Amino acid sequence: AAATMISLPGVIYFLYYACGKDFKVPGIDLRVLSGMRLPSPSELISSRACAIFGGWFTWQVVLERILPGKVVEGVDLAAAGGKGRLKYRMNGHLAFWTSLAALGACRDRLSVLYDEFPAIAGASILFSFGLSSYLYAASFTEGALLAKGGNSGNPIYDFFIGRELNPRIGTFDLKQFCELRPGLIGWVALNFGMMAKLYQNTGRVSGSMALVNLFQGMYVWDSLYQEQAILSTMDITTDGFGYMLAFGDLAWVPFTYSMQARYLVDHDPNLAPLSLAALALCGVGGYAIFRASNSEKDQFRRDPFHPKVKDLKVLEVKNYQTGRTSSLLVSGWWGLARKINYTGDWLMAWMWSTTTGCPVISKGSILPYFYPIYFAILLIHRAGRDDHLCSEKYKEGWKEYKKRVPYLFVPYLF
Repeated sequence: AAATMISLPGVIYFLYYACGKDFKVPGIDLRVLSGMRLPSPSELISSRACAIFGGWFTWQVVLERILPGKVVEGVDLAAAGGKGRLKYRMNGHLAFWTSLAALGACRDRLSVLYDEFPAIAGASILFSFGLSSYLYAASFTEGALLAKGGNSGNPIYDFFIGRELNPRIGTFDLKQFCELRPGLIGWVALNFGMMAKLYQNTGRVSGSMALVNLFQGMYVWDSLYQEQAILSTMDITTDGFGYMLAFGDLAWVPFTYSMQARYLVDHDPNLAPLSLAALALCGVGGYAIFRASNSEKDQFRRDPFHPKVKDLKVLEVKNYQTGRTSSLLVSGWWGLARKINYTGDWLMAWMWSTTTGCPVISKGSILPYFYPIYFAILLIHRAGRDDHLCSEKYKEGWKEYKKRVPYLFVPYLF
């Protein structure tokens, strides 16, 4: 845990300086990294960057508090050792469009996000650490509901993984807010800043830059539009809120996922229209698989008798944690593969990186492909973790389910 907390901020800066304006890894030749310059401390943090990050975070808090939105209940906390259901304000979709309107009003001034990129990343890393320190201290408050995995007694591990399950300030849920608002919408803001810088430099927006902004923007929009679905994910129902999620939400996601757009400012491959069309088709296909499969699962969770899902086949298994019976889908999208949504998600990730060119047969670089490579490892690890947790939860029922749905990611292949 300690090594991860120290190394991951370094990865953010490595990706920046190994693929920047004046230096990039050509193709897959990592030997040139010996010539990469090291940053000066003044580049890694600035008062201007702190003001930008602080203003953005505060803006998102204000939007969450003042924008209209329905209040819904989360999952029953009984399985986590709590009682009842927490209430959540659902106005993320409106916050997304309000934020985009504000960003659009800034126009070319958004290029400051390119100029101050490493310093804003530094501000987000420091804030993540500060927030994690507050969360750890607050978790010792009497009555705090602790996550089962975050109360090990090892202070470093518990600080990293998160002790308290749903830390709140009044009705303001810190974990649910950070999961979707500042970092995820901030990713779109950074992409807009990269696009503004490219236009400032060249007087045009390239096809690759337009595709990256369109499809990554659509991906973030989808998350905010489907905001309520997050309430049943493991991040909300199972994991504590500590450094892992705080850093991941506020620093890792916006400053590594925006790498393709930042790379294109200085190294656009000038892809042919046919190549751009093929990439767009791949992006649409990946999104279709991702959205259709997730929508099917979410609809079934909310109302298994809804006309869209009532005819799906299910396997009834005993949940040994709650003592109740659970229904596992074995037809529709989820009859094709147990993690079919991950397949669509990864296809989109690959498409985003391919907009920067091929690192083998063109003048591209392997580093903008960091995201789909890292994401594949993450998804495989997450699938393994889910398999372990479900085998404990359902025992023999889970073995039967895997016989009914034998494929993990790709039907008839893997």
